[in-house]
Amino acid sequence: MKQYLKPNFKKVKHLVAFLIITFSINVNAQELFTLSGKVTDGNNPLPGASILVKGTTQGVTSDFDGNFSISLKKGNYTLIVSAISKPKEVVINLTKNTFISINMADSFVNLDEVLVSAVRVKATSPVTHSNINKEDLEKRNLGQDIPIMVNYLPSVVTTSDAGAGIGYTGIRVRGSDASRVNVTINGIPYNDAESQGTFWVNMPDFTSSVENLQLQRGVGTSTNGSGAFGASLNLLTDAISEKAYGEISSSIGSYNTYKNTVKFSTGKINDHIEISGRLSKIDSDGYIDRAWSDLKSYFLQAAYVDDNTLIKALTFGGHEKTYQAWYGVTTEEMETLGRTYNPYSYENEIDYYKQDHFQLHWNERLNNNWSTNIGLNYTKGSGYFEQFKDDEDFSFYNLTPITLGGETIDKTDLIRRRWLDNDFYVLNANATYKNENLEFIFGTSFSNYKGDHYGEIIWAEFASNSDIRDRYYESDAKKNDMNVFGKLTYNLDEKWTLFTDIQGRFVNYETGGLTSDKNPIDVDKNYSFFNPKAGITFKASDLNSFYASYAKAHREPNRNDFENGVNKAEKLNDYELGWRYKNGATKINTNVYYMYYKDQLVLTGALDDVGAPIRATSGKSYRLGLEIDAQIKVSNKFLVQPNIALSSNKNIDFVASVNGSLTDLGKTDLSFSPEIVFGNALTYIPAKNLQLSVLSKFVGEQKMGNLGSVISNNDILESYFVNDLNISYKIIPTKIFESITLSALINNVLNEKYISNGYYGTYDYEYEGDTYSGDYAGYYPQATRNFLVGVSLKF
Repeated sequence: MKQYLKPNFKKVKHLVAFLIITFSINVNAQELFTLSGKVTDGNNPLPGASILVKGTTQGVTSDFDGNFSISLKKGNYTLIVSAISKPKEVVINLTKNTFISINMADSFVNLDEVLVSAVRVKATSPVTHSNINKEDLEKRNLGQDIPIMVNYLPSVVTTSDAGAGIGYTGIRVRGSDASRVNVTINGIPYNDAESQGTFWVNMPDFTSSVENLQLQRGVGTSTNGSGAFGASLNLLTDAISEKAYGEISSSIGSYNTYKNTVKFSTGKINDHIEISGRLSKIDSDGYIDRAWSDLKSYFLQAAYVDDNTLIKALTFGGHEKTYQAWYGVTTEEMETLGRTYNPYSYENEIDYYKQDHFQLHWNERLNNNWSTNIGLNYTKGSGYFEQFKDDEDFSFYNLTPITLGGETIDKTDLIRRRWLDNDFYVLNANATYKNENLEFIFGTSFSNYKGDHYGEIIWAEFASNSDIRDRYYESDAKKNDMNVFGKLTYNLDEKWTLFTDIQGRFVNYETGGLTSDKNPIDVDKNYSFFNPKAGITFKASDLNSFYASYAKAHREPNRNDFENGVNKAEKLNDYELGWRYKNGATKINTNVYYMYYKDQLVLTGALDDVGAPIRATSGKSYRLGLEIDAQIKVSNKFLVQPNIALSSNKNIDFVASVNGSLTDLGKTDLSFSPEIVFGNALTYIPAKNLQLSVLSKFVGEQKMGNLGSVISNNDILESYFVNDLNISYKIIPTKIFESITLSALINNVLNEKYISNGYYGTYDYEYEGDTYSGDYAGYYPQATRNFLVGVSLKF
């Protein structure tokens, strides 16, 4: 039986001693007052503004709603509001808890936010979206991946191959998997050009370098890279720090999990130059047997800023080694061998990959109306999947049979590696024109991808005529992706705002050679897409606003689709209707959506031989849903943030092979699309700088296939309800450290044995002259109760 918790008692002892010393540090007992406020550009909230207390090292950044809060002693202060085109000073006499408004209309251009302005929307836009800022991310940032960090947003379902949120993790939004969620980092596409998936395991601890993120559900606004068919997730990396700082963060937890992170910033040198960086190391044994992760990552940034210019050069990346757990476990294996059973036993059955990103961004404010942005990117990726195979045919590996002692040998045990070696180049360029009533953003993005796929033998019991690293298959691939777009936001009057967005996207994909199954592949396809979007927002009052939007999107098939004979593009029409309510204590966002697909590529539930999902064209299908999320401040101590998504997700005319013949199954459930997803965050603040949150998630029953359970009920994932407890306590010492933050995360407090993901496949077989259909299924059990605790020292 797996030993679930394997703490290093020596390290635990040291940690306990350290915590005792930490709590004994003398904190400032003098009465503090809260200075809070809101930063705007005159009309809209201004996120990401830096508020620095002049003459001190204290400062804070405004959140997505422009709000900020800082604790100070009684006295006179000068605030420097910056990270904009021209710093602004605000003088305040603090004698009690005070709220102020800061209007930056006379000096507004948030140069950091320009990096993502072309792919993001504002709070008032007719696009359904959610935002998370750095402060909220930090409270739970103890080593888990980005998908786990956004798990509690509306319509989001996440999963982890290793079971504990570290290593290979996945996300679905409105039932759409990660290959249909467009991801950008500083406006640069992150989705893999061929598979269209996102592999966060290649960038461990990236949360520590994220300033804020926005998740747009549905088609959203035009973005760079692959089309958004379920959502788009865009991330902004660390903003320029006004002041120098250092930070050391460490955490330990269940399954021998350790995370160590070091961050630094020089602050602004001579008011213009900043250099910052991060190094991270994460290790975890995983919940599933042998599903260990050995992860390293880095982030380094150099920036120059003045009144009108921001230039950022940054590099970041990761190096991952993970033991494979992507085939899950069957029902029989769970019953006899336990839910942590891993069928892989070869000691080096690993995924090994290294990925490095290099970005250069130049933002320029030309005058009060015009600003421009140019972004360049180069990504280098290289790695392999190593696998032991027994009793393999010589012919598959181009080996010649041999004769030993008069016996002909044409099979062998061997170890092989399947390689992917790729280069990815991106150029983004856009310009923004703004006046009092209008904002117009237009630009282009071009990317070029080159990838080599090949397999090699590194050991064989009977090597025959082979040499080490002989390639038994190979193919190369090229993909060019270009888009041009224009986005207009126009205030018709004080109540009505019009939004239009037009994009043309042009894709060429070429590949030739042999697949990993030794099947020939020869593709040279061009796609031209026209993606119009339009919406309108009506501000009925200071409390209520309504919006309606329509968006059209297209997507080309990915490499696996081509391998399975699919070359038809998908089409989506997305209709959204929403209501937003906001007063001082309550925010409510409600929207109804209807997403109508033609030739949607849906997950069949099956996997290929490297764990990638296999998809099939479904004809006509739709997703109809209601999403509600709220933020309710019950009192100064209690905050409730519930959300719920109710949906119907159907294939209209699904055709599949049943008992050896194609059968029209009519209306069936879309795979991996629960009809109900509920989340909630209940936050209690019993004392200053102490916060406790109970995070809850309910995911309804899901089908892993699209057949409507016509063969069996093996395709069902049962519903589950999971609760996490997050505790964060910040100490403000009088010396040495600026702050000491203690964090704890108890995942799955109620010890629920749940499964969040799986796979399902069917096959036809003959028996006594008749053809029958059979099926198979595998599941990914998630961790039972487990914990992570950490400390972060800032100085």
